[in-house]
Amino acid sequence: MAVPSSDIPLPDKPPKVFDRDAEWQALVTFACDSRPEARLGLVSGRLRQGKTYLLKALTRSLGGFYFGAQQGTQSESLSQLAGEFARYTNASPPPHWHGWEDAIDDLLALGDQRPTPIVIDEFPDLVRQSPSLPSILHSAYRRHDGGRPGRARLLLSGSSLPLMHRLFSTASPLHELSDLHLTVGPLDYRQAARFWGSDDPGLAVLVHAVVGGTPAYRRDYVQDDAPAGREDFDAWVCRSVLNPGKPLFREAYHLLQEEIDHKDRALCHSALSAVATGCSTQGQVADCLGAPLTDTARCLGLLREHRLLHGAADAFRPSLVRLRVAEPLLAFEHAAVRPHRSALAQQDAVTVWKHARPGFDSMVARSHFAQICRDWALHFADPDAFSARPRSVAHGSVADPAHPGGTDLAAEVVVRGHGGMRNGSLLSVGLARWDEVMDLDHVERLRRLLDLLSDRGEDVSRTRPACFSGAGFSPALRAAEAQGQVVLVDLDRLYGRA
Repeated sequence: MAVPSSDIPLPDKPPKVFDRDAEWQALVTFACDSRPEARLGLVSGRLRQGKTYLLKALTRSLGGFYFGAQQGTQSESLSQLAGEFARYTNASPPPHWHGWEDAIDDLLALGDQRPTPIVIDEFPDLVRQSPSLPSILHSAYRRHDGGRPGRARLLLSGSSLPLMHRLFSTASPLHELSDLHLTVGPLDYRQAARFWGSDDPGLAVLVHAVVGGTPAYRRDYVQDDAPAGREDFDAWVCRSVLNPGKPLFREAYHLLQEEIDHKDRALCHSALSAVATGCSTQGQVADCLGAPLTDTARCLGLLREHRLLHGAADAFRPSLVRLRVAEPLLAFEHAAVRPHRSALAQQDAVTVWKHARPGFDSMVARSHFAQICRDWALHFADPDAFSARPRSVAHGSVADPAHPGGTDLAAEVVVRGHGGMRNGSLLSVGLARWDEVMDLDHVERLRRLLDLLSDRGEDVSRTRPACFSGAGFSPALRAAEAQGQVVLVDLDRLYGRA
C-alpha cells in the first residue's frame, strides 16, 4: 500500500473520545490523504465498541458526510440516503436516484474539491437489500480511476463480521481497492480500568470479568454507574447488571439475538454455557450438550465466525483447540446468571446474587483472571521478563504418567518465543490463581510439568517458571523470586503499577 500523503493538518482527537489514539490516527491519516484519487476504507468491529462514535467524530472534525444504514428495502434506504445528502449539500429537493449507481456517483463527487470523509455505517444492511452493491462500488471506482480526479474518502463500516470479511476478503473485488482495514475492538483490560475509573486492580479485574472492554456498557447501559470500591462491587452488580430497569440486564440475550439466526440460537446458548462453565474442547461441549458432534461443530464454528468464541491451540498439544467465551458479559451471563434467571423474576437481585456469586468466583473470575495474565504476558510484560519477546501465549496441558487416565498437568500461561521446536522456543510456563496465596508448592508443580516436557523432547533449559496471583505470594515464594528461581506477577504488576 502506498504511503498516504497530506498537506492538510490532521485534526486532534476530540476530548470526548476515550483512548483510541491508534484508531483515530489511522482514520484521520486516511481521510486527509491528498492524493488525487478516490480512496476506499473498511472499518469493522462488533456492536457496542464505539465505531459509530469514532466515525461521527471524524466527520464532524473534517466536515464530512455520515449516513447510518438501517434494515429495510432498497428504495427506502436510497430515499433516506438522499435526504441526508440533501441536508449535507443544502440541496432542495433531495436527488431522485434511480439506483445505487446514481447514489454512489454523487457520493464520490463530494470529494471533487478536497479530501472528504464519506461514511456509510452498517454497510452490510445495504448489501443484504442490494447484493449487487459491492460490484456497483467496484465499477464506480474503476470509472473514477480512468476519468476525473477526486478525493472522496469513502469509509464502509459494519458490525456483521462474517459479512464484512466476505465483502473484503482477498477474493472480493473490493479488496484490491481498499487502502484501510481498521478493526475497532474492545478496550484492553488496562484501558478498561481507566475507562471505569478503577484505581484498585482487584476491582478492575472483577468489573472486567463482567463487562469486559465494551465502552457502551458504561456510557449507555448503566448510565455511568461504576462501583465505588471493591466493597461496592456486589451492590453494583445488583443495581446495574441484574436490574431489569437497566439495558445491561438483557444485553447478553440481545448479543446472541443480533448475531445468530433463530434456528441456531438455542443450541448456541447451551454451547456458550458449556464453555463458560469449563468445557474447553469441542468433544467436551458435545458431551455436555448431548448433541451430535456434527451439530456441535457447526454451532461452535458459527460462534467463532461471529467472534463470540475464541479458539486457540493448546501450547503443548497443537492439534487440540481450546475454546473460551470471547465476550466477558456472555461468560458472566451463561456461567453465573443464567442458572438463576427464573429466580430473578421472583426474588430480589441481592438474594439471587448471593446464590450466583460462588459460581462467578469459581468459574468466571478465575478463568478471566487467567486470560488477563495471558494478555499481560503477550502485550505488557517487560522485555526482560521472559528473556525474549513472546510470540504466543496460551493454555497448555500434558498427560501425567503418574496418574494414568487422571487429571492432566496444566499451565494457564505458556509463553513461547520465536524459533525452536513445535510452535517456538519455550520461554515460560506459569500458573494463574485469582484467589489463592501462592507458595513453593506451585513452583514444584511447574517443575514437575517441565520434567514431563523435557522427557518429551522439549528444550526447557531456559524456561522460567512463573506464578500469577490475585491474592499474593508467601514469603518463601518471594525469597525464591529474589534468587531468580521464579517470576512473580501480582495485580499491581499486571496493571502497570509496580
